[in-house]
Amino acid sequence: MRKSIVAAATALTGLALAGVVMPAGPATAALSDVPADCGVSTAAYRFDGQRLSYVYSDRTTSTRAYANDILGWVPSAHQQIGGAGDDTIFRSTEYAAHPTNGRLYIVRRQGELVDGEWRIMESSAGILASGFADTRILASASPYLYRVAGSSLYRYTETYVDDVFTLSSPVRLTSSGWDGVNTLTYERTEGTGSAAVDVLIGTKANGELKEWRINRATPTTITSTVLRASGWAAFTSLSTGYCDAHPNGRPLLAIKADGTASVHFDANKTDGVGTDIKGGSLGALGWTARAYGQ
Repeated sequence: MRKSIVAAATALTGLALAGVVMPAGPATAALSDVPADCGVSTAAYRFDGQRLSYVYSDRTTSTRAYANDILGWVPSAHQQIGGAGDDTIFRSTEYAAHPTNGRLYIVRRQGELVDGEWRIMESSAGILASGFADTRILASASPYLYRVAGSSLYRYTETYVDDVFTLSSPVRLTSSGWDGVNTLTYERTEGTGSAAVDVLIGTKANGELKEWRINRATPTTITSTVLRASGWAAFTSLSTGYCDAHPNGRPLLAIKADGTASVHFDANKTDGVGTDIKGGSLGALGWTARAYGQ
């Protein structure tokens, strides 16, 4: 299941890049250290529940907004879990944690290209589970879902049968220290069998850019590496993307609540070293909608 979901999500990302709305202009030339073949984006929700996408691709920033793409509320945490499409139609499935009622929803969307404009033709938000009060972060590493609430990190096991998602009861991996984690997103899985680990990257209130490695078989076994010791505290969203011609590298899109953003490039995403990460600020882009790591 994991391979098909990742492939579908990649297809959907490429589709989103085709629907440009409200271009924000080119990035500063000072960011030439980020290769032009790299792209990264994140979902965001405006105060009225309109879904947006903030995108950095080919050294250009843009905002995408599709007609009728309104959830009606702003999730406290959000995570895409699947999608597929082509040049004229797409479908996507996402988790969204409600900010007040403690429930996790499955959000399904179907978009179509009509007269040159992308429009959401069908959408639904169904309750998946309760017990998600105070959720700040969701990160999917199928078949697992990680959740940060308060000072704790939890893991759930996903089951997907006949188009129906279910989640196991939560396993609390640790009950301390995670209140200082501001952002967290799944990067990759390394190893096999009992040695397989999920690698997640995020930022902390103390300014660190950090990676965590969670053993899949014994998830309470967590190790971490500080990639950068300072300078990352102000970011409220962190996303990773892909580089077509630099498969060993990763772009990072970091957004602040005031609407400014930065983009960075890590030439070797697996070496556990952050001193070679280059890039910098994109300036004030007006990206003030609530953004989420993808």
